[in-house]
Amino acid sequence: MIEEDARVIAVDEPGFAWVDTQRRSACGGCSASGTCGTGALARFFGDRRTQVRVLDPVGVRPGERVVVGIEESTLVQGSLAVYLLPLLTLLGGALLASALWPQAGEGAAVAGGVLGLGAGLGLLALFTRRIARDPRYQPVVLRRLEIPMQGPEGILAP
Repeated sequence: MIEEDARVIAVDEPGFAWVDTQRRSACGGCSASGTCGTGALARFFGDRRTQVRVLDPVGVRPGERVVVGIEESTLVQGSLAVYLLPLLTLLGGALLASALWPQAGEGAAVAGGVLGLGAGLGLLALFTRRIARDPRYQPVVLRRLEIPMQGPEGILAP
């Protein structure tokens, strides 16, 4: 399970919440972060905040700090779908067009590649729609980190 700290910003329909996470580079703990290109890119782009809809079996409230998680296998499947599927369909389309119309030269390969990329992105859109509400592919609140402070107007974010 891959875990990340987050702050609850809203409670959606029962069983769901919106959380705010801060994307961080893995370079923070590396001794070479000051001299490598990845560390320079991380400093250039800075830490970004992301809002994510998560499953909420815990019953969180706005302002609470929580730990959210997602299964490693889910992350690997999603990464393969996003990166590998369009690449394979692009290459497959280019190779197929080159084999079917060798007399057209590079134009056929380029057109086939563009069509293959479009097909791959279409398949990716179908895959995304299919898993959009599947709980196996959703991040989930694992536990609370701390109890938020109570103020006169309700919960105050820490």
